Amino acid sequence: MTDFGRDISTGYFLVPNAADPLVEHARELERMGFEHLAVQDHPYQRRYVESFSLMGVLLGATTKIRVFPDVANLPLRNPAVLAKAAASLDLLSGGRFDLAVGAGAFWDAIVAYGGPRRAPGDALAAEEEAITVIRKIWSGDHNLRFDGRFHTLAGAHSGPVPTRPIGLWLGSYGPRALRLTGRLADGWVVSLRDDSAEALRMASAVDAAAVDAGRDPASIRRVLNVGATPTAPELADFALAGGFDTFVLSGADDRASRVFISETIPAVREQVAAERSA
Repeated sequence: MTDFGRDISTGYFLVPNAADPLVEHARELERMGFEHLAVQDHPYQRRYVESFSLMGVLLGATTKIRVFPDVANLPLRNPAVLAKAAASLDLLSGGRFDLAVGAGAFWDAIVAYGGPRRAPGDALAAEEEAITVIRKIWSGDHNLRFDGRFHTLAGAHSGPVPTRPIGLWLGSYGPRALRLTGRLADGWVVSLRDDSAEALRMASAVDAAAVDAGRDPASIRRVLNVGATPTAPELADFALAGGFDTFVLSGADDRASRVFISETIPAVREQVAAERSA
């Protein structure tokens, strides 16, 4: 069992379709009681508004709900500027922004937008360098320098400093990416696929990598993107056996969203509390 005892949080996966009433939807999700908005980031999709522009608007249009990209496309986003954008959103929203990043996928589309095409090993190496750059930009220090294969800083001055340590979460699946997550990340974002056991196996891999790096696995937040009809026993098992604490609903209409908030998640919390007390 990998239960870390964290409270169960809720999120909603928002597709930034320009034709949808995105601001109104975000406000309604906040009224329903969702705690996080997870915004998809695929800049090359012609039907989508740009995700960071949208997240700024959504933070301004809401008062309580937290927002994060699920996940930011690193090959198309300079990590130093990305870090400054994250710190700015955090400051302007009163501390309601977290940053989740991914090493990249859909390489043809990335290249079409002027980004690089990276082999898996290079993409992961670039992501690790980006983590260093982002944290340096958040440090408040001056004359920052970093000389990597993919990213550099040449005397940069950091700032503004976020209101609190922003969570830097990684969207990762493969063995090397999971090891990087356990070694360096504040959180882990993953989507539930056909095999539920796969997510638990990956969670164990993150735990093992954290231990190997001398870290407490409980320090790594676990965010799971789930489909529109998850069951309470299934989610409770992910919380107790995999340490997952945040469940992000995707592909759901208003009715399914209300069921998730008013029935499924309370049942998950009740089952998890009962198991913990036992």
